[in-house]
Amino acid sequence: MTYTAVMLRSLKALLPDCDPDLLRLYALLAFVTGGGTTLENVHDAWALWRTATRPDHPSIVPFAELTTQVQELDRKYRDAIADVAAQHAEASA
Repeated sequence: MTYTAVMLRSLKALLPDCDPDLLRLYALLAFVTGGGTTLENVHDAWALWRTATRPDHPSIVPFAELTTQVQELDRKYRDAIADVAAQHAEASA
């Protein structure tokens, strides 16, 4: 199994309802920003994915323009990305 497949499988275990295309963007965040991934990073990845799937979605705006309540919806994804990135780093060490 490739290292990318391992990352995707780990993320899917924590985010089982996540669309595969969105999951790939979250895996990229795990590789690139890891534990430093921000809620804004997650939102930006989601916005890129949502632009292809529902371009009229009202939350496709810059992160700072979202309400705090909507911003917080990204927390579980940010936490999953950080957790999986940490697991991946430990396994690679």
